[in-house]
Amino acid sequence: MKKNLSFLGWALLMTIPFLFVACGDDDDDNTLPINDPKNIVEIAAGDTQFSTLVAALTQADLVSVLEGPGPFTVFAPTNAAFTAAGIDLNSISDEALKEVLLYHVLGGAKITSADIADGQTYASTASTYGPGDTQLSMLIEKGANGVVINGNTNVSTADVDATNGVIHIVDQVILPLDVVGHAAANSNFTTLVGALGAADAGLVDLLQTDGPFTVFAPLNSAFAAIQSTVDGLTTEQLAKVLTYHVVAGANVKSTDLSNGQEVTSANADEKFTINIDGSVTITDAAGGTSTVVLTDVQATNGIIHVLDSVIIPGNL
Repeated sequence: MKKNLSFLGWALLMTIPFLFVACGDDDDDNTLPINDPKNIVEIAAGDTQFSTLVAALTQADLVSVLEGPGPFTVFAPTNAAFTAAGIDLNSISDEALKEVLLYHVLGGAKITSADIADGQTYASTASTYGPGDTQLSMLIEKGANGVVINGNTNVSTADVDATNGVIHIVDQVILPLDVVGHAAANSNFTTLVGALGAADAGLVDLLQTDGPFTVFAPLNSAFAAIQSTVDGLTTEQLAKVLTYHVVAGANVKSTDLSNGQEVTSANADEKFTINIDGSVTITDAAGGTSTVVLTDVQATNGIIHVLDSVIIPGNL
């Protein structure tokens, strides 16, 4: 697995300085003269490549928000990005448009390229369209090719300075992800995604429904550690292992967990136990222990907590 995943133990890194870098074309005419300070909306309104974005902000009644004191970090899609995403302002509902736009905003922080850290981290966006009005998470990764968001969107120009924050121009519209989308976006979960597709019971389709779901997601290294066992499982047994990592009908945040708590999984009511003693661990039906290394990756239909090993049910 990659060694650069930002494991934060019990608490997910939220909107604090972390991860942006100028990449791609730095000669774009996107940075206003130093002596011409403007807020985020004024900058967007003064640049023709953002005319769709400005129209969308107006339609979703978000102009006054982004004219406020902030500070905000805004990922700004160009007109071409909106066209490529197939977003038609004449047909999309105001509520759906607002959800998409707020997913491009990190509130309460002005995050510039000087705040970059190598590797991966998750940030809480201004979109509160998760279960129970929770803030949706965004994956941001800095690597050799610059900054990538949710696995496929590139920051083409960073650090367009505004009086109330900063703009980073992106080459695609960033769409909120469900739990499957978040797993697919993160290169540390490729084995999990492959297993979901290979198992019986249509797990990928199931985890793309409304939910909510709580998913305890093992890293690639977790599967690699028991590769011989995994290779010997039937697709039915693989489904039992994977559904043992899922709690159906609940969006269980880290703050909802308690020491000694018994959790009922989606695998025929098989249970596992939460242990909190400095770190957070899970004891499975076979007596094995897995450590929770990252919590509260919030998706549109549930939440993900990351495990360093696979938990094993008792009904294989």
